[in-house]
Amino acid sequence: MSKQFWAVIIAVIIVLGGIFWITGKNKPATDNSSSSAKPSQHIEGQGQSGVTLVEYGDFECPFCGQFYPIVKQVEAQYDKQIHFQFRNLPLIQIHQNALAGARAAEAASLQGKFWEMHDLLYQNQDPSEKTGWVASSNPLDDYFVGFAQQLGLNITQFKTDFASSKVNDTINADIAEFNKTGLEEATPTFLLDGKQIKPGYSVADFQKYIDPAIAAKTKK
Repeated sequence: MSKQFWAVIIAVIIVLGGIFWITGKNKPATDNSSSSAKPSQHIEGQGQSGVTLVEYGDFECPFCGQFYPIVKQVEAQYDKQIHFQFRNLPLIQIHQNALAGARAAEAASLQGKFWEMHDLLYQNQDPSEKTGWVASSNPLDDYFVGFAQQLGLNITQFKTDFASSKVNDTINADIAEFNKTGLEEATPTFLLDGKQIKPGYSVADFQKYIDPAIAAKTKK
């Protein structure tokens, strides 16, 4: 075969290799890039009863935003009795900034301010308000850096962590943990001691589930 033929073959191989390299560099955030990564452990409450309420949430999800003040009331009411845990479930197929919101919260977590960022994200979610970040084309610079400044975070570190594989892996680990439940991806999803519950938009609706769970644990 001619040298020209082999030159063409080599050129094709180089081009294909470049394509695969680029593809690998731009894997979507939902790929579990680190199998050793552990799910987040964001927990509030004293949990004296041994009952745990877990919310899998999406910071852009409007339904999560509606539940947010109710869940805060539930946390306050049952602070001594239960643990409340939040894990990330960004629905990136329908929410353009869901992943960015999760990254902001996890980046703040690395400086000990997860819950504070969690609250700011939900309190400033509404796109109809001037402070609403969910419709922004650049929420990091337009909003999240400002939130980080409010919380007294190191901004350089925050921005580095926001884009880091460590934060990405934690979010992916949360998603993988949710997938183990076999439930349909929807937010918010609430689990009470590992079993899904579907409360309405009131503290009383949560009480219907939590009170019997506490009573059952107390009897044991």
